[in-house]
Amino acid sequence: MPTTTLTRPRPPLIDWLAIISLTLGIFAIVTSEILPVGLLTVIGADFGVSDGITGLTMALPGVVAAVAAPAVTLTTARLDRRVMLCVLMAVLAVADVLAAGATSYWVMLVSRVLVGLTIGGFWSIGAGLAGRLVAPPSVGTATAVIFSAVPLGSVLGVPAGTLLGQLAGWRVSFLALAALAVLVLAALLVLLPPLPGDRATGLRVLLGLLRARGTVVALLATFLVVLAHFGTYTYVTPFLQDVTGLRPAAVSAVLLAYGAAGIAGNFLAGRAVATRPRGAFVVCGCLIAAVTLLLPWAGATAAGAAISLVLWGLAYGGVPVCSQASFTGAAPHAPEAAMVLFTSSFQATFALGAFLGGRLVDAFPISTVMICGGLTALLMAVSLWSLAGSR
Repeated sequence: MPTTTLTRPRPPLIDWLAIISLTLGIFAIVTSEILPVGLLTVIGADFGVSDGITGLTMALPGVVAAVAAPAVTLTTARLDRRVMLCVLMAVLAVADVLAAGATSYWVMLVSRVLVGLTIGGFWSIGAGLAGRLVAPPSVGTATAVIFSAVPLGSVLGVPAGTLLGQLAGWRVSFLALAALAVLVLAALLVLLPPLPGDRATGLRVLLGLLRARGTVVALLATFLVVLAHFGTYTYVTPFLQDVTGLRPAAVSAVLLAYGAAGIAGNFLAGRAVATRPRGAFVVCGCLIAAVTLLLPWAGATAAGAAISLVLWGLAYGGVPVCSQASFTGAAPHAPEAAMVLFTSSFQATFALGAFLGGRLVDAFPISTVMICGGLTALLMAVSLWSLAGSR
């Protein structure tokens, strides 16, 4: 695969600044997507809807992103990727401004549709551009830098946005994200070189991957573990407030600890997947299962909740790395197509988990959601281990 489309050499510093701009773009996207986790209660109270209904602010972007990932990638295959990334970042800025000024819950949901469009397009196009921006020996490091935006969104973006929302109102948090999106847009315009769309991923390639056994295994594992995680984590703030009895400031602190553990889990899993990709994925699933099954009891105290969330963050921090490795390992000949399937399946299940969790939250005690999520994660670990043994 060619590693660059530049017609003349650029200073390495500029190339790395371009990588950082992509990382900041994904950071802004991830934070915009999952910020409602920390503000779920206050957003729902502002619009007069239940926690379960407010959970649609998490579910809807995932649904749209699942469709947008293949749709945007295929329909814009010949367009300059620099132009597409800039357009998508502008859409994110509009979405966050719309959320900040939403006068009704329906307007809020429209803004979340735009967030989903950005997620699907930006991830599928931008996450695999390291090979076109830096020299071959640096591609692995550059890719790791780009993907570090995922746990950073949890450790920095969501806690900071939650704290800002508690101090100045949740709408101010979305305005801050809009400002960040505008800054990223400016950086992309200045730092990215022209990136002609000459590496199109065809529909035939995508359909071919869906028939491969390795892809089916990756889809199953990703579906179960992401369903388990987002069906529970989306509603962790109401749990910490209603069951554990934490004040909003303490919830922010616990989410910060969760995010910090997620960064550690990201790097640990990154090392583990090099030699034991499936084993690392199974461990992540088992740990998520254990934490969520025990949380209804351990979460009755502040210390138990904090320890549980740290272990949860450590486990989930490795999930995106393990899932991506499963897809790319199943299709080493078509990494861009594998990235589209990874993004689409991940976001679709993200949405389904948030939606189903919301239905359970509105119908049963919130601890029931945790138990259901734990059983689903356990099923993922057992299934993946069994499939590994059947090869």
